Amino acid sequence: MEQNTLLLTNTLLPDEYRKLSSEELDERIRRAKEQLGKDLVILGHHYQRDDVIQYADFRGDSLKLAKIGAEQKEAKYIVFCGVHFMAETADTLAGPEQIVILPDLQAGCSMADMADIEDVEIAWEIMQKKWGDTIIPVTYVNSTAAIKAFVGRHGGTTCTSSNAHRVLEWAFKQKKRILFLPDQHLGRNTAYDMGVSLEQMVVWNPQTTELEEVKGDLADVRMILWKGHCSVHQKFTVEQIERVRKNDPDMKVIVHPECSFEVVQRADYAGSTEYIIKTVQAAPAGSRWAVGTEVNLVQRLANENQDKKIILLSTTMCPCLTMNRIDRPHLLWALESIVNGEPVNQIKVDEEVAELSRLALDRMLAIK
Repeated sequence: MEQNTLLLTNTLLPDEYRKLSSEELDERIRRAKEQLGKDLVILGHHYQRDDVIQYADFRGDSLKLAKIGAEQKEAKYIVFCGVHFMAETADTLAGPEQIVILPDLQAGCSMADMADIEDVEIAWEIMQKKWGDTIIPVTYVNSTAAIKAFVGRHGGTTCTSSNAHRVLEWAFKQKKRILFLPDQHLGRNTAYDMGVSLEQMVVWNPQTTELEEVKGDLADVRMILWKGHCSVHQKFTVEQIERVRKNDPDMKVIVHPECSFEVVQRADYAGSTEYIIKTVQAAPAGSRWAVGTEVNLVQRLANENQDKKIILLSTTMCPCLTMNRIDRPHLLWALESIVNGEPVNQIKVDEEVAELSRLALDRMLAIK
């Protein structure tokens, strides 16, 4: 299972696309979309840049978009404007005739990359010796297909930031302990909200193959958190929240649960990307919000809700740099390659890995 994804092509963007003007890019993207018609669906993640997401047929988070792509039965080509693990999930759920394309293969996810399958296999073996058959693995959907397959093979499931609470409730009914991958913050914040104390949590460091943040007896551990994080949400701090409250005491602070425990505890609200969007949209006119998540989404929220004051919690830009690798030249290249009958950058998950990944995803979808 070392090779979890087959990259059918891995070529660089031709120089001609970099030389096109903004007007030429827009005109040719529109023309290619028209030519492909119902054979094409473009999916755009919430963190995508505005000049790209304007062409998305659907917007959403990674799992929502992957499911939508699979539902577009007429669409032979799914162009995912997101990052690598999202395209993997889309291919895992897609029909056998559907082809998933990632416009730039360099659009990865540092968080997903922090849980390498070989490291996870080593950790699992050590944990089995330490705690026996008392652990169930749960992975955030922001993980590679190989990790989802590992979880599926060991009786575990996936989760999203929206349903993490329900999934952990289910998992604790299966086993005494949860190995949570790859984002320690979502795991810690969710479990703490459910009544699991910090003393009952430890962090597994794959670099040292040792446990960290051991605050109590190992026999009492309930959450084993993988030492991974989101590079965007890691940048939000308690100091930023204090600055906002000092400057504007009535401004509400809302953050993503991928932020650190201290930040989530100090914020007024914490929740998934969809939760943040819906909460801000439903807020009364004149309300003021400091938002701790990716800057493209925050700017879009501000533009689409001009009856409210919406700012980024941080004073510095917090873009998802890998997501931003998907730009109009790469999108146009992907579309015209389809038109020309030579699709580039197809993402194809190995069938055995895909089957186990679907098992983990299906377990999650069955949890009510």
